[in-house]
Amino acid sequence: MKMTKFEFETTSKKIVRRDLRIKIIRLALLILLLFLILLYFILSIIYDAGKFTIILDRNLSWDKGIVIYENMAEKTVSRKLEASAFDGMDNISIKWLPENIDTESDGSHNGDNYIAYTFYIENEGKETVNYWYSTLIDDVILNVDEAIRVMVFLNGEQSVYAKLNGFTEEPEEGTKAFYSDDTVMLECRQDFKPGDIDRFTIVVFIEGDDPDCTNALLGGELKMHMDITEEHVD
Repeated sequence: MKMTKFEFETTSKKIVRRDLRIKIIRLALLILLLFLILLYFILSIIYDAGKFTIILDRNLSWDKGIVIYENMAEKTVSRKLEASAFDGMDNISIKWLPENIDTESDGSHNGDNYIAYTFYIENEGKETVNYWYSTLIDDVILNVDEAIRVMVFLNGEQSVYAKLNGFTEEPEEGTKAFYSDDTVMLECRQDFKPGDIDRFTIVVFIEGDDPDCTNALLGGELKMHMDITEEHVD
């Protein structure tokens, strides 16, 4: 059967269009793959297995001679400290925490269903300074922050931070209210003299006795970090 010129041209156009569609589909799949890879790396950074980080402001480090480190005996200074990863935790009671949790160890000393991290801030400079320390919520899933407790020891003095009670809108018993929705606490350490050393212990856990600790929080995630800065601007 002999193909006419019209039929030949029509068939050729169909082949060209088919090849073009294939190229477009391949390009779209490649772009989608690259997007998924990028998304994976972004989420890996955001949800890095429950890591808690402490970050020292560059101005305090370079200009004022402030250093941070996690081990008093070895004293390896850094501008960023990381607590050991924690894959997941169940709710507990504050009464279950070790009585010596502030002094039991330097660095990471996580326990059953809680994160615990001890580090030091030292003034190696020549000036008396003030510094701000704050704990910030980077991201939260399923409102797990409603029942989170953040316990902070500064030179042995304990403070416990929690969101307001969801029913009464009052602070939970024995706690200080979060500074804002995305800031656990914001405090100023004044009169930090040359040679002074501050000892911090941060403990993070889910309080089972919190009225907001319900099954709705199951599978929730929370990402936080602590900033140590020379100044604070609202």
